[in-house]
Amino acid sequence: MWNHNIAFHPFVLANVPAGCARALDVGCGDGLLARELSARSAGVTGLDVSPEMIAAAKAAGGRPDYLLADFLTADLPESSYDFVTSVATIHHMDFTGALTRMSRLLRPGGRLVVIGLARNATPLDWVIDGMSVVKHQVASRVHGGAVQNAPVAEPTMTWSAVRREALALLPGARWRRRLLWRYSLTWTKPPRAA
Repeated sequence: MWNHNIAFHPFVLANVPAGCARALDVGCGDGLLARELSARSAGVTGLDVSPEMIAAAKAAGGRPDYLLADFLTADLPESSYDFVTSVATIHHMDFTGALTRMSRLLRPGGRLVVIGLARNATPLDWVIDGMSVVKHQVASRVHGGAVQNAPVAEPTMTWSAVRREALALLPGARWRRRLLWRYSLTWTKPPRAA
């Protein structure tokens, strides 16, 4: 199975910190990434607002715990996760509220990885969009087509607005525009001062 989100799972998994004890997958969908995270983290929680997605995740089995909840209001312990990730989900929520909450859930030294979508606003955006079409065509042929397995929503923030807001909220974060209509945002929460 392959789609534009699954294409970024190796990147997400490569960023899990060594010795990860607790990981959170925000917008876990059918649980595929949460199950993959189980090989790198002692404990994994997958959270999604969709009852259908949580049912599919639970039906697939594996070690993760699944929580049916709205991420922005879910009862989650702050400063308790070594790794928090969200793939193609943050544009379904209030961006600032979601990113702020993700950062607060991390322990000092914990890592955040967001794979997100944004909307085109400049000629360069449309050029990169064209390159994404080419990569999509090639990857779809290699993988036998793309499978849609999650709810879809059009992003409202532009690429530059997402980058500007993310870097303002998370000083030192790395933001990168990628093909397949995605960006990556990685951030390590600073350790507590001694």
